[in-house]
Amino acid sequence: MTARLIDGNALAREVRAEVAGRTAALRTRGVNPHLAIVLVGDNPASQVYVRHKMADSEATGLAATLHRLPSDTPEPALLGLIARLNADPTVHGVLVQLPLPDGLDARAVISAIDPRKDVDGFHVANAGALATGLPGFRPCTPWGCLRMLDAIGLALRGLQAVVIGRSNIVGKPMALMLLERHATVTICHSATADLAALTRQADVLVAAVGRRHLVTADMVKPGAVVIDVGMNRVPDGEPGAGRLCGDVDFEAVRDVAGWITPVPGGVGPMTRAMLLANTIEAAERQTA
Repeated sequence: MTARLIDGNALAREVRAEVAGRTAALRTRGVNPHLAIVLVGDNPASQVYVRHKMADSEATGLAATLHRLPSDTPEPALLGLIARLNADPTVHGVLVQLPLPDGLDARAVISAIDPRKDVDGFHVANAGALATGLPGFRPCTPWGCLRMLDAIGLALRGLQAVVIGRSNIVGKPMALMLLERHATVTICHSATADLAALTRQADVLVAAVGRRHLVTADMVKPGAVVIDVGMNRVPDGEPGAGRLCGDVDFEAVRDVAGWITPVPGGVGPMTRAMLLANTIEAAERQTA
């Protein structure tokens, strides 16, 4: 068996086309959908992510404004900028790129964003909405994973799903989204005993811990759908040093799984695409 690939790049193009159509429709009403991105400091990875988000926004017709702040920006100054963006009716989405430099409280910063403009879906109000089944913005990465499962026509009702990782950004919301679709969900983490015994039961396996090749072929149920959220680099001194790879041993697992996402070209493009979807949704809600 060789697993079929879930092409995140192709699916992201479809999402961007949907967003472009909805953006054009708003423009006919005189609404200019607008995403404000706040970047604090000079983290190289964050700069790359922000550059991609800006380009994606502009390609779909969304206005995107980047607010750059130095790494020594005091927290009150950052919160003041967020307050101004919250109050600006021409700004529909606000995103603060994480991680923040030392000395800044990420929870306080996220909590300062108006939940109606929280297009990352990290605010406690949106997290609570997800947990209680109410409408709200869903975190982009798990929502992108769910769209990938939808794209292959997978009916989740009654399936066994295992999520490796319990972060507020991916693991927890991913589990809740799978529960919404009536899957039976197990969350695994660093203290889980006999991880492989649990993952081998999974019809759907989501790996989201940031540990290279954590999931090996003997941990995967034959025919399972494997979603690899990990984004790691092969360390210096090893073959392929610097190359991106996931939490899943792709070459080995693809001989066992039924479907699998590649790294790169899998979940990453979908995360950025769902940010656009959240932004256009925010603009539509605020101008209805």
